[in-house]
Amino acid sequence: MTQLPLSHIKVLDLTAHRAGPTAVRQLADWGADVIKIEPPPEPGSNTDAMGGSRHGFDFQNLHRNKQSLTLNLKSPEGHAIFMKLAKDADVIVENYRSDVKYRLKVDYDTVAKVNPRIVYGSIAGFGQSGPDAARPGVDQIAQGMGGLMSITGEPDRGPMRVGIPIADLTSGLLLAQAMILALYNRERTGKGQWVHTSLIEAQIFMLDFQASRWLMKGEVAKQAGNDHPTSIPTGVFPTSDGHINIAASGNNLWKRFCAALDAPQLFDHPEHATPALRSEHRKALNQRIGEITKTDTSAHWIEKINKAGVPCGPINTIDKTFAEPQVQHLGIARPVKHPKLGDIKVVGQPINLSDFPQPAALKPTPDMGEHTDQVLAGLGYDKPAIEKLRAGGVV
Repeated sequence: MTQLPLSHIKVLDLTAHRAGPTAVRQLADWGADVIKIEPPPEPGSNTDAMGGSRHGFDFQNLHRNKQSLTLNLKSPEGHAIFMKLAKDADVIVENYRSDVKYRLKVDYDTVAKVNPRIVYGSIAGFGQSGPDAARPGVDQIAQGMGGLMSITGEPDRGPMRVGIPIADLTSGLLLAQAMILALYNRERTGKGQWVHTSLIEAQIFMLDFQASRWLMKGEVAKQAGNDHPTSIPTGVFPTSDGHINIAASGNNLWKRFCAALDAPQLFDHPEHATPALRSEHRKALNQRIGEITKTDTSAHWIEKINKAGVPCGPINTIDKTFAEPQVQHLGIARPVKHPKLGDIKVVGQPINLSDFPQPAALKPTPDMGEHTDQVLAGLGYDKPAIEKLRAGGVV
């Protein structure tokens, strides 16, 4: 079996919640040997850090392809075990509040003294320094503070969060990229480094053109609902059996779109003559388009408009998304054989490498502490020593 690109990388995973695990998942899915380090469980506990079931859909999707070690980092013995692992690791990932790693003495400077090659990745809510560094932060707080909720939703309906934890997810993906950059740089220099991002930085980065619109033109974007804020017409339009998305901005696409609708009156209308006029009269334009599209089915218009080379697509519920022939062809719903849950599926990688196809099945998320004895044995602990650690609440 061909080894995956990161199969030579050892990772210690101190993360919880979502942003950090998202970063680690990018490493684990591409072959890294990941040890997830968790506090020893309270008696009878079977929940994750977000309060959900360990065997639930969220935890299983986030933490596949890992080993699990329980370890009390607050105890001297637990800290010593961590440092033994850190000495031989390539990457450590954490998403504590910015001050916690220093209290636990697992921060970059501490680890780098025993392993200068370590790549240490961190995510915090608001960064590692500054007036808000120690504030607790979660995705929705970042969506609001980072401007996203002010441009999401319909005008005059109040702020609206995005339907996924986008700051968590993007900060995780950006940290994964940063850690791979640091690993690549280490091949040249022989030295690791601390790399970090935050929910607020990732959220502002994701504002993209809406942010540069303010920075360069002084324009404060507002909510535009389903309409694209600058490319007109792009939005949601009614059909006889539902709604579809159409993106017909720019003169070439606009001309093709009017031809596909067999609507010369749209093309010839004086309010539609230029992109600027179409933007100025967007509400009336959308109504005129809707009067035509609602005369036939979604399937009819999707086929006809796409055939004209104009982007058009359905607005699926998630079950219909996974039923799409193209989605099934891409195989992004990946199988997992779980020893307790049986055959399940999780969301696979959207990255495709010609020389490194993803395995046919992903490894299941481990139960808490499932690999504790195995990991400790690898460090030289025998059975009596492991039992002594367990009796003392260290593991």
